[in-house]
Amino acid sequence: MPVSIIPSRVSGMCKEVKCRSDLNKNCPAGLEVRNIKGRVVGCKSACMAFNKPEYCCTGDFNSPKKCQPSSYSKVFKASCPMAYSYAYDDATSTFTCHGANYLIRFC
Repeated sequence: MPVSIIPSRVSGMCKEVKCRSDLNKNCPAGLEVRNIKGRVVGCKSACMAFNKPEYCCTGDFNSPKKCQPSSYSKVFKASCPMAYSYAYDDATSTFTCHGANYLIRFC
């Protein structure tokens, strides 16, 4: 479901964050959550779906140098460029707001 988070009364690096894509329609094979009728109703992260260190950024992959975006996280990032798509996606997806109020809009 498309969503936006709109801060108001803010200071710092604070901006509106939007994701207008329907991730269920673009969910990669193996990450889909289906209802009893077989319809995709959710999309898991690769970490949740496969529980492997390279997707969860754990064990030998527990650093920004070793844990890189996967083909799965790239699908999410392409759909929602401002969203956090894997454990070390700080550069394009971390925003700091001080004293903000938020309007969360599902559209």
